[in-house]
Amino acid sequence: MSSSSTTKLTLKLLIDTKIERVLFAEASKPVVDFLFNMLCLPIGNVVKLLNKNEMVGSLGNLYQSVENLNHNYMQSDHQTKDILLNPSAPIGSIEIFHLFPPLQKALRTSSGVSDFILTAELDDDEDQEEDEEYDDEEEEETEEDDEETIGGETLLYVCPKKCSYDVTCDKTTLCSRCKKPMNRETSCVGKKFDEEYLSINNGFVKDVVTFMVMDDLSIQPMPTLSGITILNKFNIKEMGTLQEMVVEFGVEEASGSKLLKASLQSKMVLTSVFIKKEY
Repeated sequence: MSSSSTTKLTLKLLIDTKIERVLFAEASKPVVDFLFNMLCLPIGNVVKLLNKNEMVGSLGNLYQSVENLNHNYMQSDHQTKDILLNPSAPIGSIEIFHLFPPLQKALRTSSGVSDFILTAELDDDEDQEEDEEYDDEEEEETEEDDEETIGGETLLYVCPKKCSYDVTCDKTTLCSRCKKPMNRETSCVGKKFDEEYLSINNGFVKDVVTFMVMDDLSIQPMPTLSGITILNKFNIKEMGTLQEMVVEFGVEEASGSKLLKASLQSKMVLTSVFIKKEY
């Protein structure tokens, strides 16, 4: 999975070609973080996405999956489940914040994490004014960065325009808000951050197992069962009808928006989005 604005996630789908339906998908931590993160989206933005459609579908299964998931598979913070089950504001992950289009300004949370979510597009005039202001200040800020002495080892970079609260280890990463390089150095006080910490110790679930995502978005750790046992669970009689397919999704494909919309309208989310292309 690449970083920056080209961030993509992958899902390995197991498809029954006879009925053209996804039986389940194998998902990594970032995919599960992304799906759980949909529970934190402000309801107003979801309403804008759905327009007049009812909020029905598979989000309830996501919620129940969080309730049922053993604490051993969650991040050590005791508030992790509460953030998901009783969200008060969006929370993002370094891995997933690029997956929704940058459609509105970052919403600040108490943890200082920003998430770019689904609403109407940014006001072009406002963006133009901000870009002009940024162009005037960019050279001055660059000079300040060159002269600034940072105590300790500098590991992180932020947007020089200061338009988001995102951080990166790669100064060539583009800001998801203004698309400028995030090349302004910043230092970390307290716990030392490195690439491993940023890629693993964030989001909601631990990167310790592969997860099984059902077509209706029910999620659980991948069972330690034989392939035959798993297939028997789905009452598969003809092995020849099964096909594996790896799909990528990211902001370019608008798959994040499609998955969110399908989760509120369908019990066959993965099939609707990746097989039947109904969204």
